[in-house]
Amino acid sequence: MSELTAARSLGGRPVVTLGGDAVAQIKDTVFDGPAGRVTGFTLSGRGLLAGPLKQSLPWSAVHSVGHDAVMIRSREVLAEPAAVVARGEAAHGRVVGAKVLTDAGTEVGTVLDLVVEAGTSGRVVGFRIAARETPRSGPGRRRRKVFVPRGETLAVSGQALVIPADATRFVADDLAGFAAQVDAFHATGETP
Repeated sequence: MSELTAARSLGGRPVVTLGGDAVAQIKDTVFDGPAGRVTGFTLSGRGLLAGPLKQSLPWSAVHSVGHDAVMIRSREVLAEPAAVVARGEAAHGRVVGAKVLTDAGTEVGTVLDLVVEAGTSGRVVGFRIAARETPRSGPGRRRRKVFVPRGETLAVSGQALVIPADATRFVADDLAGFAAQVDAFHATGETP
């Protein structure tokens, strides 16, 4: 699996052309729930007082997502905002703050962030949630922040996110250990 990154960590990251020109910075990450992918980014200008740009960055135009910047081929790949937010869930639903329910009807927490596969796929592999209770059994059952994989039966309404009940067996406490849990979850037959 590629390296994983939290969507919120992309906010403020510069957008740089392969020629080395910094053209914008990431404002927000736009998620298409049914597709399970990032559709792109809204942008703001560079600098402390710069406001939002009237252009967006579609995921298809991203060359790569790195630790320090989002790379694009040239400024010409920037598009109208509708290119990123035109699809239903991307335009109307917010995932962050939504309740997380299993397909068995159990509420497990609230979405804090999306976990995206870095590189060029844009695939959302899971979510960071504020768990109502620790999803797995054991000592210290209290509200905490954990990472849980996304499953193929994902549904997003803007108010609720539905994940497979089996996903709660593959939680991780940190992003570093989450990649192995996602791989183990997919080995059970779930495919995002």
